[in-house]
Amino acid sequence: MDWGLKNRLSRMIKPSTGRSVMLAVDHGYFMGPTHGLEVPRKTIAPLLPYCDALALTRGVLRQCVDASADVPILLRVSGGSSVLSEDLSHENITTSMEEAIRLNVAGVAMSVFVGSAHEHPTLVNLGKLVDEGERYGIPVVGITAVGKELQKRDARYLSLASRLCAEMGAHIIKTYYCEEGFDKVVEGCPAPIVVAGGPKFNSDKEALELASRAVELGAVGVDMGRNIWQSEHPVAMIRAIRAIVHDEATVKEALNVLEEGKRPNAPVVSSKAKAPRT
Repeated sequence: MDWGLKNRLSRMIKPSTGRSVMLAVDHGYFMGPTHGLEVPRKTIAPLLPYCDALALTRGVLRQCVDASADVPILLRVSGGSSVLSEDLSHENITTSMEEAIRLNVAGVAMSVFVGSAHEHPTLVNLGKLVDEGERYGIPVVGITAVGKELQKRDARYLSLASRLCAEMGAHIIKTYYCEEGFDKVVEGCPAPIVVAGGPKFNSDKEALELASRAVELGAVGVDMGRNIWQSEHPVAMIRAIRAIVHDEATVKEALNVLEEGKRPNAPVVSSKAKAPRT
């Protein structure tokens, strides 16, 4: 692995812990101004100090993130359908590797729809993207998307989808957590796995429990969006997630971090929710 590729990976997955808290704010590429992301800059700014990578599109990056921000960027480069479409799997590459280089990103990400009518082009595009990533030293994150078919989130399907992305050369796999057999999903995937937060849970505790179970069973971290920025206390929530992922806090300890962060005069950084390590 070339130095540049290793360096970019180490910016997103911290060598000090071998783990990562990625913040996903790329939902607008198919959902538009969804709740909590109506004004992206307003949502992103207070969370930046606490994420190890920021996952978003080039438009939001240019318009809503200060160029002086010291955070690795994970650029979504696929798209092409919206929530109005019956088939969310009809995605293609929408952003070039040249554009990613111009934006000085730490990695690029695209969705792969295994088992859908458009499985073939998404897998082929992933292979091509990996070729370009290897050429220029930019890691590729393969996202095992399921569209509207959430019932596919079982170990057998996720193992297959994750392994296919790894076999195509993706350097990191973003997939979903499943209650039964997630350890087998991780075991069967030679690339590191980060877990998607998915739709908003009914409570912050449920999201913390998901993060805890995922890293306990082998995930290197989470790429969480709605369960952070749709929380009533987004900064406290991401600090609690960091406590679990990087500090091996229990869910109970993370809930204490969350409650501490809700106080009006809460410190910017606590011992259990450190800002990103350098």
